[in-house]
Amino acid sequence: MSRSEQKLVQYLNEAHAMEKGLVRTLQSQIAMTPRGRFRTALEAHLRETRSHVKRVEARLRDLGSGGNPLQAAAGTAQTVLGQAFALAKAPLDLVRGSGGEVKVLKNAKDDCAAEALEIATYDALERLARALGDEETAKLARSIRGDEEKMLDRIRREIPALTDDVVRAEIQGEHTYDPGETGAADAVRDVAATAKDTARKTTASVKRTTTRQARKVPGAADAEGLVKGALASEDDLPIPNYDSLTADEIVEKLRALSQVDLAKIEAYERKNQGRATVLNRATALRADEPWAGYDELTAEEIVARLRDGDDELAQRVRAYERAHKGRASVLNAAERELAHA
Repeated sequence: MSRSEQKLVQYLNEAHAMEKGLVRTLQSQIAMTPRGRFRTALEAHLRETRSHVKRVEARLRDLGSGGNPLQAAAGTAQTVLGQAFALAKAPLDLVRGSGGEVKVLKNAKDDCAAEALEIATYDALERLARALGDEETAKLARSIRGDEEKMLDRIRREIPALTDDVVRAEIQGEHTYDPGETGAADAVRDVAATAKDTARKTTASVKRTTTRQARKVPGAADAEGLVKGALASEDDLPIPNYDSLTADEIVEKLRALSQVDLAKIEAYERKNQGRATVLNRATALRADEPWAGYDELTAEEIVARLRDGDDELAQRVRAYERAHKGRASVLNAAERELAHA
């Protein structure tokens, strides 16, 4: 790969890291934002941001970045940094401010800063690509930047109304923030509707189904872990005797945890001891599941799903299992599917 291509890959990796981090930030914000124009904007931009991630990844593949181990490692590091930024903010977002109205307004102001940074990143990427004669990358940067500019304008239009809500709540004592209308609450109601359809099953079976359905809602799993971790006591954590363990002892146990439990540990650790060793490892392990609800399935259920999937699905499962639970039966099934692809 030429020096010019290496520089383009570097800039694309920076953009990719920011987009991945923004996905998690948007998910946590949607979970705490009531229905209305601002949440509609966040939900639309979450879909858009996921598309941005895929488009940047596709361009990186076209440039052959996956063929160079050093470049691949650099890309992973950039993604982890972007996710760490989002995850560091999320638990604080849940508790900062004196009321829900204040939290939502502060999220909107943070989003303005995030969008401005993305716009500048794509400005630089487009300029670099043009200087190097890569019109395809320049076109991609220009297109995504246009989405970010529209989102920044949309958020800014919402800030006056969100500020008025704060005035009414903090000055006039007229609170409008309703936790029952947040994204997390809506997800719970969706789950309750699903549970009614399975009422003929046993109570235990319904409970398992309900939990899985809830975690299939975008952002619900992250929100669940972050909220629980921010409010948890030691007894609520998935690692027994957590407070008496050393950082190294905790790190050894993190690999086996689900994404929900990793989020819970992350939020709890940030609120309490804040040990860098634990936080860095938890952040590194945070990743998108191969599909929504993956962590709630048994190894047998995952193996069955692999039989009906394609080689891309098998690759995602193999990578995730290697980094996390490392179950031999799942890894073997993924390898078989890839061998037959």
